[in-house]
Amino acid sequence: MSSSTTPPEEKIPYHVAIIMDGNGRWAQARGKPRHAGHRAGVESVRRVIEACGNRGVRVLSLFAFSSENWRRPETEVKMLMELFFTALNREVRRLVKGNVRLRIIGDIAAFSDKLQNLIRESERATAANDGLLLQVFANYGGRWDITQAARGLAAQVQAGMLDPDQIDEERVAGALSFAGVADPDLLIRTAGEQRISNFMLWQCAYTELYFTEVLWPDFDEGALDEALADYARRQRRFGRVVEPEDP
Repeated sequence: MSSSTTPPEEKIPYHVAIIMDGNGRWAQARGKPRHAGHRAGVESVRRVIEACGNRGVRVLSLFAFSSENWRRPETEVKMLMELFFTALNREVRRLVKGNVRLRIIGDIAAFSDKLQNLIRESERATAANDGLLLQVFANYGGRWDITQAARGLAAQVQAGMLDPDQIDEERVAGALSFAGVADPDLLIRTAGEQRISNFMLWQCAYTELYFTEVLWPDFDEGALDEALADYARRQRRFGRVVEPEDP
């Protein structure tokens, strides 16, 4: 249910992206192992999906596992892969019931065959849903996204299917990993860090950024409403000069 701080419908962003940060710090502050924070973070994902759907957000993009996260300790990476599989397997029925369409964005070829198969099955199971579009970014990086787009366009040029002069911003955007989806209006990052960490570099050119000290496992409907209210107070200019309205 919408809280009193939720902005009116016309002020709600169409596409919200979230860098979910702070699971490890949440666990350490409670004297728990890091995996306890990651498991608690899954509960926040569930809350935020439901809250975004209730508030009229149409696209929710969650940065779950970056291409740089492979550098973490092997035991933590293994646990994250297991948690990803378990959460996906458990939540897909809830997504179907909630009319949520799921897409996994990233280089999934690096995952186990079992996880890749589950990803494809989950996407198929929710493909007919026309409510919230949930994009989960796994083994994703903004530089990887632009690189794979450039490689694909270069292959078309080499094959004689595309003239280099035809490559413009629209053509590049169409070659990115989730072409056809509107760029994020609002990017939220939890846990106090103020950077975008190689997330959707192309798509966030004019995205409004919101940083909160709240750790991801503590991010709830109230924290989301604060971010939405902050967004509603902003004036988006996209590089233009906006003239003041006549009195």
